[in-house]
Amino acid sequence: MFAQPWIAALSALFLWWFSTGAILLAVRIADRRGGRLPAVMTFAALPLAVWGGWTYWATLTSSDVSGAYLGFLAALALWGWIELAFLTGIVTGPVQRPCPPNLPEWERFIRAWGTVAYHEMALLTVLLTMAITGWGAENPVGLWTFIVLYFARISAKLNLYLGVPRFSTEFIPQALAHLPSHFRTRALNWLFPVSVSALAFATACWLERLWAAETAGAAAGFALLAAITALALLEHWLMVLPLPDAKLWRWMMPAPTTQARKTPEGTS
Repeated sequence: MFAQPWIAALSALFLWWFSTGAILLAVRIADRRGGRLPAVMTFAALPLAVWGGWTYWATLTSSDVSGAYLGFLAALALWGWIELAFLTGIVTGPVQRPCPPNLPEWERFIRAWGTVAYHEMALLTVLLTMAITGWGAENPVGLWTFIVLYFARISAKLNLYLGVPRFSTEFIPQALAHLPSHFRTRALNWLFPVSVSALAFATACWLERLWAAETAGAAAGFALLAAITALALLEHWLMVLPLPDAKLWRWMMPAPTTQARKTPEGTS
């Protein structure tokens, strides 16, 4: 049953929604209680990253359906732990203050980079390690899943920095309260059309590979990759379209300690 491409695509959708919601829930609880809980929660979840790394390595030679799913889950586990470490404020960057207004563009960029520097270096280190160990392997699903997530996240951050019409701060924790001051509210920026075109092209490439797949494992893997890339494309469009995307997880979250603004004013 799980070899069916539509089952794989729905599985990717559910795993993306559930894992995102689980991370947001953990971060909201840690944010409410404060103290050492964010650090404790991050280190308590470290076995998830260890499992992800071991599973990624163990499934590199597994080209069947289970190998595709496990490779996908391994990449999500590694990605999810790094995101948890970022959102709890454990792995962020040296800049912890809001961006002052009217800065020169070069200084604003350096400050924005400083807010996420350690997080970006952690992601890049994991990506390079996965690429070195898994390039050319029989099962590339885990590697390509992480690659898609990595470049989609870089694209999203750059678009937020350059300016987009909509962005939500509802789930940003107190440890990252300075982050939105580095965003801009703008009708459009030059990178956005490039980003959505590249993601649409990548989705089409995965669908073409899915159509040409000769084995059930390959079909499941390409369906998972097509779905996660299409979700990344949708997340980009949600920076422009007036859709209440936060409602996907708001119902499962405890109330925040302070009411976040839905569409704050960015720096210009």
